[in-house]
Amino acid sequence: MPRSLIFLFAVASGAAVGNLYWAQPLLDLIAGDLHASQGAAGWLITATQLGYAAGILLIVPLGDVLDRRRLIPVMLVSAAVALVLCAVAPSIGVLLAAITLLGITTVAGQIITPLAGDLADDRERGRVVGVVASGILTGILASRTVSGLVAGVAGWRSVYAGAAVLAVVLAIILYRRIPPLPPKDHLPYPRLIASIATVALRERTVRWTLLIAATGFAAFTMFWTALTFLLSGPPFGYPVPVIGLFGLAGLAGAVAAQRAGRLHDRGWSLPATGLAWLGILAAFGVALAARQSVVFVLAAIVLLDVAMQTQGILNQTRIFAVSAQARSRLNTAYITGNFIAGALGSAAAAMLWMAGGWTAVAVAGMALSGLALTFWAILTGGPGGVHVAETTGRPAAG
Repeated sequence: MPRSLIFLFAVASGAAVGNLYWAQPLLDLIAGDLHASQGAAGWLITATQLGYAAGILLIVPLGDVLDRRRLIPVMLVSAAVALVLCAVAPSIGVLLAAITLLGITTVAGQIITPLAGDLADDRERGRVVGVVASGILTGILASRTVSGLVAGVAGWRSVYAGAAVLAVVLAIILYRRIPPLPPKDHLPYPRLIASIATVALRERTVRWTLLIAATGFAAFTMFWTALTFLLSGPPFGYPVPVIGLFGLAGLAGAVAAQRAGRLHDRGWSLPATGLAWLGILAAFGVALAARQSVVFVLAAIVLLDVAMQTQGILNQTRIFAVSAQARSRLNTAYITGNFIAGALGSAAAAMLWMAGGWTAVAVAGMALSGLALTFWAILTGGPGGVHVAETTGRPAAG
C-alpha cells in the first residue's frame, strides 16, 4: 500500500468515528440550549453508541460481499445527512433520534480497517492496521477537543454542520483513490448476517479476544464519560473548551497504536497484551488519586490511552490473522461487542458517579482490569497452546 493511501484511510477513519464523540464535552451546553436535564443529555452518548453497534452489525459485514469502493463513500454521505439533522434538531427528542441515526451510518471507518488489512501483505499487516487505528484514536480524541473549541466560538450546532461538510469531501476523495476489488464472498444478506456469529465463535482465539476487547472498551468509555463530570464540577470547574483540551493528552495513544501493530508482526501479540492490561490497571490506580489534582488526571489519561490502544490494536490484528475471507465479519463481531460494552460503560459511569463519585468510577475500572487479565490468562494458557496467528502474525490455514 502506498503511504498516501494509508494516510488517507487513517484520516477518513478518524473523521468517521469522531462523529460519535462530538457531543461528549458538550452535554451541559446542549442540555441548556434545548432546555433538557443533564440526565437526558447524557443519553446522547449511549444512543450514539447503541446506534453505532447496530450499524456495525447490519452494515459492516457488507464489506465481504460488496465493492467497498462504492460502499464506503455511500456510508460517508449517509452520515453527512444524519449530521445535518443533528445540526438543526429543535429538541432533545429529535436530537436523540438524529444522533442514533448518525451512530448507525458513521461506520465507514470500520469498513476501511479490514480493507486496509486486505490491501496490506502479511509482513506489514500489523503496521498498516496500526496506522489506520491510530487515525481512529486521533479522531476519537481530537473530536472532543475540536468540539469544545468550535462550540465555544460558534455554538454546538456548527460542530455537526462542519463534520457534514468534511464527510462529503472525504467521500469524493475516497471514491477516486480506493482501488476496485472483487467481492470476497457471495452470500445473501440473511446468511451473511447469520454467519457473523459462526465466524466469531468457531475459533477459540476470537472468542476470548472479543471478551478482552469488550472489557477494555467498557472501561475506556466509563472513564471518559465520568471525566466530563469530574472536570466540570468542584474543585476544577473547567468550562467546555478547556475540558475538550484534555483529549489532547490522550494523543500519546495514537503513537502507541502504530507501534502496537509492529509488536504483532514480530510475534509478541499475547505478552504485550498482558503488559498493556497491567498498564490499564495502573492508570485507574492513578485516577483514584486524581480527585484533587489535575496532574494526576493528565497522568491517568496518558497511561490509560497508551495501554488501552496498545491492547486494542493487538486484539484487532490478532483476529484479522484468523481468516482473510471473513475480515469484515470478524471486525463486525469485534466492534459490535466493543460498542455494546461501551454503551454499558457510559451508562455505568452515570450510575457510579451518582453512587460514589470519581472514586467509584476508578475502583470499577480496576475491577474491570482484573477481569480482563483473567480472560488474557485463559487465552494464553488454554489447552492446545496459542493459535499460530497469535505467535507469528501470519494468517492461519483455512
